[in-house]
Amino acid sequence: MIHPQYLTAGSVVGITCPSGHVSAERVNYAVTVLERWGFSVLQGKTIGTGQYYFSGTDEERLADLQCMMDDLTIDAILMGRGGYGMSRIIDQIDFTAFLKKPKWICGFSDITVLHNHLQAQYSIASLHSPMCGAFKPETEHEPYLLSLRHALTGQPLRYTLPYSAHNRPGSATGLLTGGNLAMLAHLTGSASETDTKGKILFIEDIGEYMYHADRLLMNLKRAGKLDDLAGLVVGSFTEMQDTDRPFGQTIEQIIADKVKEYDYPVCFNFPCGHQDINYTLMLHTPHRLTVTAAATTLENIGERQ
Repeated sequence: MIHPQYLTAGSVVGITCPSGHVSAERVNYAVTVLERWGFSVLQGKTIGTGQYYFSGTDEERLADLQCMMDDLTIDAILMGRGGYGMSRIIDQIDFTAFLKKPKWICGFSDITVLHNHLQAQYSIASLHSPMCGAFKPETEHEPYLLSLRHALTGQPLRYTLPYSAHNRPGSATGLLTGGNLAMLAHLTGSASETDTKGKILFIEDIGEYMYHADRLLMNLKRAGKLDDLAGLVVGSFTEMQDTDRPFGQTIEQIIADKVKEYDYPVCFNFPCGHQDINYTLMLHTPHRLTVTAAATTLENIGERQ
């Protein structure tokens, strides 16, 4: 496992938009907060620009991301937003300079593609985290947003949440992996596919039909991605939809059904994903998951494994 250096006062955070369009206004407040955290900020050329759905052409988005990955003065890269577009450029990224000085990649949703590519090809840790849209005057001091600052500066990440009736008790230790469910299924069979064996898998999604979610999970199951997990952490599944003729299961039931024959611990309702409360997770680092009848704890244990 390659672990980027933690940030200190004066560290440089780059902001780029390798996927969907984001307005400059949406980024501006994030810049002010990052500066109040003691960091310097370098904004990329894809902020506030657009090419239809995207923040620029494939070539423009690739060039902006590549520039920040190559820049040895940058210590972390915060994505402006997710959406879609990373898989269109992932195979053209040159990681040569990045490997000389790995930096924290921060984001979620479509950024799942880059997170999993870093793990699959280079074993580099990264941050499944809020992006620029989460930075607002009313959220600046919220614990979930501050969890990004804690992760960047090396403070402990330990989350405790109430018991859910859908949980399966147990304990597990392993590297944390995962991200957006649709993206994880999309990556199956590619160079960015994640090896889930012996790992704690995290999943979340937004706006899927129930049968779509079932199909995505079946994709992972048939590919063997659910067979040998150490544990499963289920984040938010927001804005789920159903067909006129109902699918017949809730999202919790759909997920539980796909892992019913296994005995690893399963945690539902973890506060991370496409919702306002979106805590930061340090992917590809050792974690301990403990699920009991009273509560669930997910803790980054790092070298204490």
